[in-house]
Amino acid sequence: MSRKLIVAIDGPSGAGKSTLSKALAKRTGYINIDTGAMYRAVALLAHRQRIDPTDEQALQRLCSSLVIEFVREAGQERVLVNGEDVSRQIRTPEISRLTAKVAACPVVRDALVRLQRKLGQAGGVVLEGRDIGTVVFPHAEVKFFLSASAEERGRRRHEELRAAGVAVDLQQTIAEVEARDAADSIREHAPLKCAEDAVVIDSTQMSIDEVLELMTREIAEKQQSFGGE
Repeated sequence: MSRKLIVAIDGPSGAGKSTLSKALAKRTGYINIDTGAMYRAVALLAHRQRIDPTDEQALQRLCSSLVIEFVREAGQERVLVNGEDVSRQIRTPEISRLTAKVAACPVVRDALVRLQRKLGQAGGVVLEGRDIGTVVFPHAEVKFFLSASAEERGRRRHEELRAAGVAVDLQQTIAEVEARDAADSIREHAPLKCAEDAVVIDSTQMSIDEVLELMTREIAEKQQSFGGE
């Protein structure tokens, strides 16, 4: 039996991490842990409860009773928060902007990192985010840093939102991607950073299938090096 590895996919907003982590988990039979959705879930609840993203005590109370589940049905992954399906609600531009602020709060990150480590410690998981390979699982056997130009990531995000029926402006979407990059890179607590031993992939000129093939080969090679079949 092949050894089950921990696969970390890091990178900026809109790089395709979520799409690829789902596809990679399906191909390998691993469990996909969408860490970005976890932070979005906190942002959504904070928005509903009118919690200031700088109010650490209120956010800590929110996280203390938070239950997040990832469910795959008919090939589709859904995000459940305290039993409610919030898969669509956490993907709006408003929640995207709030997520960057909430994710910068140390108490939120500490709470979710503990949960991520618990979910992934046994291996056989794919996790995507911004600090998986540097903070959450610095000893992950496989690490990828996925990126693309801000313009390309903004275009992809724009198409995704339009397909979901959300009316958005392309240039504004690109500007929001750039703003998210800046916020993620300069935050004091666990900033966006490429792990030294990560495989860097610039997907600007690559298709999802091309990136998926590259990742799959890397995982297969790692499994062989660790004695897997």
